Amino acid sequence: DPGIAPRSARHGWAARARSLGQVWPVAFLFALVIGGIYAGLFSPTEAAAVGAVGAFLLALLSGELNRGALHDAVFETAGLTGMIFFILIGAAFFNFFLEETGLPRLLIAWIEAAGLSPLAVLALILLFYVVLGCFMDSMSMILLTVPLLAPVAQELGFDLVWFGILVVTVAEIGLITPPIGLNLFVVQAAAGDVRQTTVIRGILPFIMADILRLVLLVAFPALVLWLPDLM
Repeated sequence: DPGIAPRSARHGWAARARSLGQVWPVAFLFALVIGGIYAGLFSPTEAAAVGAVGAFLLALLSGELNRGALHDAVFETAGLTGMIFFILIGAAFFNFFLEETGLPRLLIAWIEAAGLSPLAVLALILLFYVVLGCFMDSMSMILLTVPLLAPVAQELGFDLVWFGILVVTVAEIGLITPPIGLNLFVVQAAAGDVRQTTVIRGILPFIMADILRLVLLVAFPALVLWLPDLM
């Protein structure tokens, strides 16, 4: 329905140039964070802290951050951080369990006994993440499975950076895989009165694009590794 998104008014180049003055703080913050990482001034974790502090200062200077908004942001951040720490603590216990039981070594031995090729094992791992995406969020999925599967990938000769990118990519594909990918229900709830079949039809082009991207990453690891290899 074109009426849902009517054509906006056209603006001249002078108005467009003036509007750029409103986005320079965000562009500066982006350049500071990304530039600081590549210049070696701080690690990615430290860059996240710099970005958070910078965004807070920009909000203060803009005058749009009042006491109520700050209160809500702090409590929401505390709740989210607490949830993440509970996941991290659980993942740490699980990782300790894997090390003590030697489960990764047993899994590697089983794969060698089964005679599966590295690509066949990789395909099974990727399919496993697609299924998990229907029931778990990506962070929980990655924290609970990577300690088990990373040693397997390393034993099969896969680069761990490349494997990590594949895991993140396929985990996100799993979250939008019909009919019960978690993000499908998130989109349906956010859109309001929309049938799930409508959501699925809308998400199919994105799934196809993600699958194509995954195939390219598997077929051409250099797409992932060329930048790390420069460092």
